[in-house]
Amino acid sequence: MHTLFNSIDTYLLQHQDYWRFEPFFVSQYSELPWQQSHPSLCQWLNTLTDEQIEFYKQNQQALVEVVSGYFPDLANFLAQLVVPSVTLHGLSLTRGVDNGIPGRKLAQITAMGEAALQNHQAQEWLEWCSGKGFLGRILASQSQQKVTSLEYQALLCHSGQQEADKQGLSMTFVHGDALSDEVNNVFNSEQHAVALHACGDLHATLLEKGVAHHLSAMTISPCCYHLTASEHYRSLSTLGRHSALRLNQSELRIPLQELVTGGERVKRHRLLEMSYRLGLDILLRQELGFADYQPVPSIKKSQLSSGFVPFCQWAAEQKGFTLPQCDFDTYLQQGTKRYWQMEKLSLIQQLFKRAIELWLVLDKALYLQQSGYKVTVSEFCSREVTPRNLLIQAQRE
Repeated sequence: MHTLFNSIDTYLLQHQDYWRFEPFFVSQYSELPWQQSHPSLCQWLNTLTDEQIEFYKQNQQALVEVVSGYFPDLANFLAQLVVPSVTLHGLSLTRGVDNGIPGRKLAQITAMGEAALQNHQAQEWLEWCSGKGFLGRILASQSQQKVTSLEYQALLCHSGQQEADKQGLSMTFVHGDALSDEVNNVFNSEQHAVALHACGDLHATLLEKGVAHHLSAMTISPCCYHLTASEHYRSLSTLGRHSALRLNQSELRIPLQELVTGGERVKRHRLLEMSYRLGLDILLRQELGFADYQPVPSIKKSQLSSGFVPFCQWAAEQKGFTLPQCDFDTYLQQGTKRYWQMEKLSLIQQLFKRAIELWLVLDKALYLQQSGYKVTVSEFCSREVTPRNLLIQAQRE
């Protein structure tokens, strides 16, 4: 893990001009940012049709094969990012244990649950940021061991406890803030802690508290690395702290910016919303003289079908500015053109997403290793089930 971390760290630093930017904002410039440093790459990008851009966004291998001609060491670098998959045989669930769990979520939970059971060497479980305790239910029913489920939302605790009691499972829900010192009393050294897609500071806090309380084992699938109180990523491992790579919150979002599970409808909504936002940005700059982007709140997808003009009117109401009389169709056309410029830019950034995520995961894995744990990093399910499929498993040595 040391060697891989250092390799990723070096490559990301050497190539930071190709991923360290925000396509949404850089798309306002007609010239690509690598025009001087890599004109041949830009020439290829500028030949792409909208359909080809969409194809390459959905077909990573095809993109790598083409772009490797401009980055000779890219293919070898990406090859080392492939981590082993957990060997799963499927769990035979007791009747009712999957009550209320949506299909895709059930696939994630059962896969992670089986992986945790394979790595189990403790007397009980701690389910971190449990929600209604879906994962805890499976662990309790499969292992016949006690599960303590920590959850911030009282309603979810109540609902989860009711269902667990109904099924006769040994689960105790604790209502508490995972980021507070008060939750220290839920820990004991005989626990195996699990956290499926705990975000940012939540999974980092579990790692640190788990080490402090000498937990027997931990099984963690990190998510939403940008949800942190710090402006920059706070490295946990010694190697991470010594790295020159200081990721800000915007850069921590990069691994999350991919559409794997979305269908044509999702893609259509994204095209509309981003074209509308970009078109409005151009309108506000040119008609009202705004120098900076004006962030607009999230909008219901159903509202997008009303069209660009109603979107602009809604945005004006939200932000408190008055729309001028202007050629809205022209601004929408410019917004759509800028959307495809943004997508073109993101093709190159896309090549670095997994490397950034693995750098973040390895930092956490190395922290556990230097804290006296035997650690593995693997994939617990396919990217089609969830792109956040990296799993850290740690056993106290």
